[in-house]
Amino acid sequence: MHINISKSETGNNKGSSGQLVSYLEKENRLLYEQNPQRGPEYWFNQESQLIQPYQVRYDIDHNTDRLSKDEAKFFLVNISPSENELLFLKEEFGGEDAKKQLKQYANQVMSEYAQNFKKDKVQGNRDILYFGKLENHRYYTRKDEEVKQGLVKRGEQKPGEQMHIQVIVSRKDITDSIRLSPMNNSRGKNTAHSLKVGQFDRVAFKQAAERTFDRVFDYDRELKETFIYANTLKHGDYEQKLEIKERGKQEQEQKRQEKLELERALKLQQKQQSRGQSNGLKMGGW
Repeated sequence: MHINISKSETGNNKGSSGQLVSYLEKENRLLYEQNPQRGPEYWFNQESQLIQPYQVRYDIDHNTDRLSKDEAKFFLVNISPSENELLFLKEEFGGEDAKKQLKQYANQVMSEYAQNFKKDKVQGNRDILYFGKLENHRYYTRKDEEVKQGLVKRGEQKPGEQMHIQVIVSRKDITDSIRLSPMNNSRGKNTAHSLKVGQFDRVAFKQAAERTFDRVFDYDRELKETFIYANTLKHGDYEQKLEIKERGKQEQEQKRQEKLELERALKLQQKQQSRGQSNGLKMGGW
């Protein structure tokens, strides 16, 4: 599970959200050109699955009380399951239901987001203003090496399972009175100061979102799929990287042995059943 928080795909979150909302409608426009009879992918949150883009823009842009023109007005949360996770969801629920499950999961992720601020009046997703948009595909951009090398054209769909969710979340809570910034990781000089200025632990948030996925869907996550594994390889020291790589190898070997033992047990069971059927035929013939 890859979760990233940024200012905006369009690079600016200090003004209107209109440009970002329009950008995230690109797939709807493209799919409409291909098939005008196909319905759009609506925006959603914990209250509705049928939210129009103009409502997203209006609500986000009018939830900015006492924010100056130089302050962030909203943030973008990208929720991108891995290909393994997406294949698991589709196998468990089927294509369309997998979308519904992913949206429900995104709502739970936004509850984790709200709780991460550790504020008494912000306890879950109903206390924040956000709108999610499911995207079925990813598209090549000029930054991709395949485009630079002329192998594909800009705008073409990327292969594989690419379903993901983009969430626009307001800087202010649902009452437009509390400032919430996931970019503020200040711990302050003491606990009281930290609670006053606010803080957001992005590592804890990503780990909580991962645990939620595993709990909700009963997903058996391997160590190499975990956030802690990727984070250690990226930010850990030499010894930490060696240690977690070794743990990954040991886990893989253990799973391999378990698979072999299961295969042996199945083969033995099949032989016993075959012998039983054979003995039954002999006795019947006698």
